[in-house]
Amino acid sequence: MTAPGVTNLTAMTEFVLLGFPTQGTMGFLHPLLFSLVYLCALLGNGLIVLITTLDRHLHTPMYFFLRSLSLTDLCFISATVPKSIANSLRHSSSISFQGCVLQVFTLVMSAGAEMTLLTVMSLDRYAAICHPLHYEVLMSRDRCVQLTAVSWLGGGLYAVMHTAGTFSLSYCGSNVVHQFFCDIPQLLAISCSGNLMSELVSILINVTLDLCCFMFIVISYVHIFSAVRKIPSTEGKAKAYSTCLPHLLVVALFLSTGFFAYLKPTSGTPSMSDLVISMFYTMVPPTFNPVIYSLRNQAMNSAVGRLMKGQYCKM
Repeated sequence: MTAPGVTNLTAMTEFVLLGFPTQGTMGFLHPLLFSLVYLCALLGNGLIVLITTLDRHLHTPMYFFLRSLSLTDLCFISATVPKSIANSLRHSSSISFQGCVLQVFTLVMSAGAEMTLLTVMSLDRYAAICHPLHYEVLMSRDRCVQLTAVSWLGGGLYAVMHTAGTFSLSYCGSNVVHQFFCDIPQLLAISCSGNLMSELVSILINVTLDLCCFMFIVISYVHIFSAVRKIPSTEGKAKAYSTCLPHLLVVALFLSTGFFAYLKPTSGTPSMSDLVISMFYTMVPPTFNPVIYSLRNQAMNSAVGRLMKGQYCKM
């Protein structure tokens, strides 16, 4: 039997998300700002998916992985932002138990897949620049599909591990999450379970694997920049840098915001810094990735120009 005053998670029907006020000025600004950011993310990532699908010039491994990354970003930001907008417009702060489970699973799966894809993309750049003669063999169509599938499979395993670890805990009394989505650190902060080891081990494994991915990316780029320095033509160097630097910037943005979000100390009390950090983690990478990849990429800019002129409709 359950002791009086103690509520087990299996009996809980909903959580209360107290990220942003649903009344007053913030109740108006929050859904407006989130809607604008979400629209930018949808347009930017949707545009990349569209042009890398339609443009034959972009049917290469690099743009195949970029399309996969954009699809991952769409899942990533869609896991949290639409629900937050809907709650604010309805002047509500609740999310069902099943909705919270789904949100955690989708968010972790997308984040895990994104980290693996970013690692795979560094491997692609390493093969293209350091082993150009063997590039088509190393990064064949089948190999690209396999690596992408492994990325999503890895993200799914992360999600199962974290979701099971988080929702196997007990929550005594309070179901208030001081965040605008079901964030794992905030869920752990309101848990009354004496043993958090299962989820803490999952987080430790996740951080370790992310650090391994980061080290792999760093090692890859040490070799890449060493090879780029030996390229005789200035044009060749500029082309190599235009494809590598955006990828490095995306990696740095994603890892820095993610580590801040999951390694910061948590508590059961509201914190504006927690909200800001989580916003950067869940919203900034998916929104800015298309911009970062388009700024220095001439092929992408040319493809967008052809799309605006309607050339793909004539094919």
